[in-house]
Amino acid sequence: MPLNMVHDADGLPRIILTDPTGSSAEVLLYGGQVVSWKNERREELLFMSSKAIWKPSKAIRGGIPVCFPQFGNLGSTERHGFARNKLWSLDSDPSPLPPTNNQSSVDLILKSTEEDLKTWHRSFELRLRITLSASKLTLISRVRNTDNKPFSFTFALCNYLSVSDISEVRVEGLETLDYLDNLIHRERFTEQADAITFDGEVDRVYLSTPSKIAIIDHEKKRTFVLRKDGMPDAAMWNPWDKKAKALPDMGDEEYKSMLCVDSASIETPIVLKPFEEWKGYQELSTVSSSYCSGQLDPRKVLYGFH
Repeated sequence: MPLNMVHDADGLPRIILTDPTGSSAEVLLYGGQVVSWKNERREELLFMSSKAIWKPSKAIRGGIPVCFPQFGNLGSTERHGFARNKLWSLDSDPSPLPPTNNQSSVDLILKSTEEDLKTWHRSFELRLRITLSASKLTLISRVRNTDNKPFSFTFALCNYLSVSDISEVRVEGLETLDYLDNLIHRERFTEQADAITFDGEVDRVYLSTPSKIAIIDHEKKRTFVLRKDGMPDAAMWNPWDKKAKALPDMGDEEYKSMLCVDSASIETPIVLKPFEEWKGYQELSTVSSSYCSGQLDPRKVLYGFH
């Protein structure tokens, strides 16, 4: 079946993915960005700012932006790289992944242009497969070096998760890990808390993280489970009140209903020799969490104990 593509009010091509359960996802060719993911009850699972700027050359605040070839300002290109500000194409040959022929998957590709080569002097192909299934959204990223010399890059999928109230959220799976605090000049600390909770601005990169992280939303009785492979780090961000007010593309109070937990490869850049390919895997899913002494049993989510 052909892909379901529409053009939104801003003229941006948008691909609608659907699943028989009633869940859906929307993907823009601009930035290769997932901008909506709804469960079978039509509840939006991703945060999208009401003030997001939907015009090319600007990054769109929310959904799942792709940060390549750099995360933050760790490189020579614009902040978080240029991939999220480019128009991607449908990829007709996503080898070596098995082909899909349904309404719940799309393959996108971004190739280096003459313009890109002025700011980042490397020739590359960046592929992204987005697949929707019941209560699950999977993103497979692949970067191929099509240059005649090695290059290195950092990478992240920024997951803007929709939460009921940031002060009611806890993140489990990152205990005892080292992290870089971007609010204190990337100083390195060790996480001391049993679970991470929020009462102020946070901007951190957790290092050598497990393949599974749980984001528990007490009020919605819902837990996001982030599984990842090939991306050892996890960035976490919430601007809190002062910074939210200073961001032109974010509502003053919107920090309360979002949390970014990113799959990332930041501390150690990925190095590719000519014609080598890197692959990163991310799966977001949701499970219903029940109160158990005020919290979900994290072992059940993180390790699948029954």
